[in-house]
Amino acid sequence: MMMVSDDCLVECKIDDDSDEDQINTPPPPPEFASKASTPVAVPPTPPTTPPTTPPTTPPTATPTCTVSRDPYGINLHLKVEVSDVLAEPATPRSIDQVWRYSVAGFETTRIWTYRCLSLLLAVPFALLCGVFLAILACLHVWFVVPCLQLSNTFLPCLRSLCMCAVNAFISPFCTSLALCCSQIAISLSNKDWHQMRDKGIV
Repeated sequence: MMMVSDDCLVECKIDDDSDEDQINTPPPPPEFASKASTPVAVPPTPPTTPPTTPPTTPPTATPTCTVSRDPYGINLHLKVEVSDVLAEPATPRSIDQVWRYSVAGFETTRIWTYRCLSLLLAVPFALLCGVFLAILACLHVWFVVPCLQLSNTFLPCLRSLCMCAVNAFISPFCTSLALCCSQIAISLSNKDWHQMRDKGIV
């Protein structure tokens, strides 16, 4: 057995708590690596400062033609088609070109006449409707509802006064008149009875 002298031995200090002296082993080949990979710590990214530019306001949405102009269907009776007005039986029949041009003329005339009239009258009529509704709302708020509330407040008092007047004056007078009329008796003779029967009264 061969002995090693103390001069050949080298002192090595091993500190388990020190990270600098640890040996970094290379990763194993892909075929021997385990399928469960260890999570890698990602250094936190510094917080980004918000931009100093002022926020821009989004542009206002412009109304498009797809917006329903009659959401409650109050003018559905005005939805007139060509088939509601013009109809041609199987016989007699006009020429196809005549029918086609008639339909096109009807639609074009209806649409453009309405557009021209609405161009001239829509804004004034809308202003008149707005003024009329404003007048109605003002009368309702400042006249009709206050009158109703005041009448509901004072009607019980007027009812009490009317009941007192009826019980004090009208009811005794009517009762006395009824008692006086209840004593009246009418007697008819046979001659009077025959005369009334001949005249058709009885």
